Amino acid sequence: MTDVDRRRDRGWSENAVRLIDADARRSADTHLLRFPLPDWSHWVDDGGRTVGVDLYLKDESTHPTGSLKHRLARSLFLYALCNGWISEGTTVIEASSGSTAVSEAYFAKLIGVPFVAVMSSSTSRSKTALIERQGGRCHFVDNPADVYAVAADLARQTGGHFIDQFTMAERATDWRGNNNIAESIFAQLEQEQYPVPTWIVVGAGTGGTSATLGRYLRYRRHPSWLCVVDPENSVFLPAYETGDGQITGTKGSRIEGIGRPRVEPSFVSQVIDRMIGVPDAASIAAMRAASDVLGRRVGASTGTNMWGALTVVGEMVAQRRPGSVVTLLCDSGDRYADTYYDDAWLANAGLDLAEPSAAFSTMWETGRFQS
Repeated sequence: MTDVDRRRDRGWSENAVRLIDADARRSADTHLLRFPLPDWSHWVDDGGRTVGVDLYLKDESTHPTGSLKHRLARSLFLYALCNGWISEGTTVIEASSGSTAVSEAYFAKLIGVPFVAVMSSSTSRSKTALIERQGGRCHFVDNPADVYAVAADLARQTGGHFIDQFTMAERATDWRGNNNIAESIFAQLEQEQYPVPTWIVVGAGTGGTSATLGRYLRYRRHPSWLCVVDPENSVFLPAYETGDGQITGTKGSRIEGIGRPRVEPSFVSQVIDRMIGVPDAASIAAMRAASDVLGRRVGASTGTNMWGALTVVGEMVAQRRPGSVVTLLCDSGDRYADTYYDDAWLANAGLDLAEPSAAFSTMWETGRFQS
C-alpha cells in the first residue's frame, strides 16, 4: 500500500467514525422509565420519612434499530474501524439472525460497506426481513452449529471482516465511560431519591452488557450489586455456579437475545455478584404482565429481567431496605407477535403460564414474590 493509499484509507475511516458519532448525537440517549409499583413498595420509617423501593427500566427499545443491541453494534463497528479491520469496501460478516444483525446492518449501511448475516436456514422470514430492510444480506446454513465457522470462512474468502459479537463484545465497549449504558444509568438517576441503585439486573447474551456494568461499578467504586438473570437451556448460570467455563448445552435458549449453549468469551463471571435462573414460562408471563402495566408490549428478555428485578425488589421490601433497582427494557414486543404473544405458539412449545402468572399477581397484590 502506497502512502497515498494509506492516507485515503485513513481519511475514509475517519469519516466512517464521524458518521457513527453523528448518528449517536442525533439519536441522543435512551429513557430511564420509573416502573410503577403498588403502595406496598413504600413505607414510613422510624423517623417518620416515607421510604421504599423504586424500580426503573432503561428503555433500549428507543434506539434507531429498536433494541439494546444497537449499543453493541455501534461499539463493535467503532472498535473494528479504529483497529483498521474495516476499510472502504470491506464486507462485514456476523453470525446472527437476531437484533445484533439488524443493528450491524444499520451501521454497515450508514458507513457504506456490505453486510452479511450468517444464520440457520430455519430462521423465520420476519427476522430476515428486518436485516434486509437495513440493507444486509442473509447467508443460510443447514446446521445452526456451523454459523461461526461459516462466518469466519466467508470473511477469509471475501477478504472481509468477521465482526464476531460473542468474542468482541466485552472488549469493544469502553466500560470506563464514553456514555456507555452504565454511565448513562447513573447520570439519569442523579436527581432521584436513591441515585445509586442497590441492584442492577440484566440478562446475558454475549456477556458484554454485564461485563460493562460490572467493571463500571468497580471502577467508579459504587456499592451497587450486579445480578445476571439466565433463561432455560443457557449455560451461563451453571458455569457461574461451578466455575467451569467449558460447560456446553445441547439446546438453544427460547428467549431471544439472551442465554447461550456455550460460555462466550465476552462473559466475565468475576464481575457478577449474583445469578438467578428464570424458567421460560416465567419470562413470558412477566413480559406480558409488564406490558399490561406499561401499556405497550415488551420482549421476552425484558420479562426475564423483570422476573429477576422483582425477586430482589421483594427481598428488599421484606427486609425493609429502601433503595432503587434498575433493569433493562431490551426491545419492543411487536417483534414477537407471532411467538411469545401467540397462545397457539405457546401451547405448541409446551409453555404453561398459569403458575408464573399467579406468582406475578400475588407479588402485585402483596409484595411477596415467590420466584
